[in-house]
Amino acid sequence: MKNVVVLTGAGMSAESGLKTFRDADGLWEGHDVMEVATPQAFERNPELVLEFYNQRRRQLLTVEPNAAHRALVKLEGHYHVQIVTQNVDDLHERAGSAHVLHLHGELLKARSVGNESNIVLRRDDILLGDVCEEGYQLRPHIVWFGEAVPLLDMAINITQNADILIIIGTSMQVYPAASLINFINVGTHIYFIDPRPSIQEGRIENLKIIPKTAVEGVPTLVDSLIHKVT
Repeated sequence: MKNVVVLTGAGMSAESGLKTFRDADGLWEGHDVMEVATPQAFERNPELVLEFYNQRRRQLLTVEPNAAHRALVKLEGHYHVQIVTQNVDDLHERAGSAHVLHLHGELLKARSVGNESNIVLRRDDILLGDVCEEGYQLRPHIVWFGEAVPLLDMAINITQNADILIIIGTSMQVYPAASLINFINVGTHIYFIDPRPSIQEGRIENLKIIPKTAVEGVPTLVDSLIHKVT
């Protein structure tokens, strides 16, 4: 069974009702990202940062996986599918995908500021004063700007084993996630699904551009890939 590795970004979840990372003016839900998505911001104003992610978490719990998420689950019946996502939502898991790696953390988890390995499930708000059993404040389990990406090596290993690479709804300009394409083997077929693709065909070998949204492009591509093995 061939290995399909899927890299997903904000465009994957946008059609479920989750806003993409930044608006055209560079703001994220009305905030400069440096005010809500850095360790320094959390030190300066932890209540603002916590409430920002509380709002994101509440919104996530009101939306559902879309047709693109569900199509990737369908693909698992015919290929070994591993998803590496920049998204912090759980829509891949809720759709039924079995192998999902979250490069940038998970919105429905919290972790201790004093022990990074102390990670707990969290569906309700995180408030200032909410602490772990060791007495440390809880924070969102999110990789902020300026922080290391602890699962990057695992993502590289997954990408290196790809027979087919599918990139969905990401600008491929956010590093280190964008660097993953550099680790595929020669001959790997690449499909890039995005309504405004940032890569041109011909610049990368075996690259096919599908200039559509996730909901428009993913189900069609999945059906095509299933047809090739049936």
